[in-house]
Amino acid sequence: MILNNYSLEHLKALDQKHFLHPTSPVVTENGPEFIFERGEGVYLYDKSGRKLLDGMSSLWNVNIGHGRKEIAEVAAAQMEKLAYNSCFASFSNEPAILLAEKLAQLAPGDLTATFFTSGGSESNDTAYKLVRHYWILKGEPTRKKIITRTKSYHGVAGGSTSATGLKAFRDFAESNAPDFLYVDHFSTVALRELIEKEGPETIAAFVAEPIQGAGGVHIPPADYFKEVRTICDEFNIVMITDEVITGFGRTGKFFGMEHFGVAPDMMCFAKGVTSGYMQLGGVMISEKIHRELGELSQGVLLHGYTYSGHATACAVALKNIEIIEQENLVENSALRGEELLQGLKQIEGKYDFITKVKGLGLIAGLEMQHETLVAPLVLKEATKLGLISRAVVLEGQDIVVFSPPLCISKEEVQELISMIDQALAIVAQNIMAKA
Repeated sequence: MILNNYSLEHLKALDQKHFLHPTSPVVTENGPEFIFERGEGVYLYDKSGRKLLDGMSSLWNVNIGHGRKEIAEVAAAQMEKLAYNSCFASFSNEPAILLAEKLAQLAPGDLTATFFTSGGSESNDTAYKLVRHYWILKGEPTRKKIITRTKSYHGVAGGSTSATGLKAFRDFAESNAPDFLYVDHFSTVALRELIEKEGPETIAAFVAEPIQGAGGVHIPPADYFKEVRTICDEFNIVMITDEVITGFGRTGKFFGMEHFGVAPDMMCFAKGVTSGYMQLGGVMISEKIHRELGELSQGVLLHGYTYSGHATACAVALKNIEIIEQENLVENSALRGEELLQGLKQIEGKYDFITKVKGLGLIAGLEMQHETLVAPLVLKEATKLGLISRAVVLEGQDIVVFSPPLCISKEEVQELISMIDQALAIVAQNIMAKA
């Protein structure tokens, strides 16, 4: 099949007829807003010739930037040799083994073993199943409940939807899995009270994102996770961190939890592990849990995905991590992130509807408060100017969020700030005109 041979109008018509988009309107009057055909660094180009600064790394995940030919070369070389093999029945392949080893070197604490998945939702579902299976093997089958937090996002598969604290996602099909509990996202007092109310002997795990991304870029108080770790240890509860968005340099550290000096017992990852060049995720477990699973198991671990340990995806991940390390992208995330944060703070005072500027590394947000929802208006104007951002308006929130590629330059950060400033100015003028 030869691509790039169809007109823009024909592709839009085909899209409307055949492509049911994720997290999008089911029907759009004019078809997709953009049909992208190439990317380079922090920029995307669509079929009409428009150039846009990808201020969201597409979906929080294109950490090394678009158009990296070395990734394509590694993928092609691996496909020519061994594209894929099943890793069921103790079969394996070299890229999966080497990636698991590399992750053990990078991960916080004593997270030493990895179960591979195809993405973040699968990673979260896997973590919940593994932790419940672990407690069954430990002779505590009543430990089934998973405590998660308000404003959290953990995915859209069955278990991960049920764990998501944003109620709109759980209401989508109105058929959620049992044994998920929700607690205020920053209150350790509420966490302790919930555990004592439900009974510690019924709680399998507590799961949290180091920084809540899709829920609105919420950064916890400095001691929050240390207090959580103490509570989990006190009640013998497994602590799971969801690093799907925050992993692989996004926050200015390789993993988000490094900012808080706390190591989890299990860790979910995806997105930045391949920078979106292949579908891959996973769950890392501590040396202790890995050892106990091995000692207590008497049969087959009856959980696995067709593409667990996918050879090509793992080879891509290894190259992606190599680029992150060689190009000092974690350090660049910290430096450019501070410039982004300071730039947003400088424009904050110009607009009275901005109530808070927040960020850590290359993840940032502008909170708004006005009688009219402002974030969608800003998003619309920013897109016209050539900036991709995102609006979070669930549960009474009104937030514009940013998550550009970690390879962004100082000049490109200033370009982003300039465009969002222009978009805010247009929205402010329109609001005043309607007043």
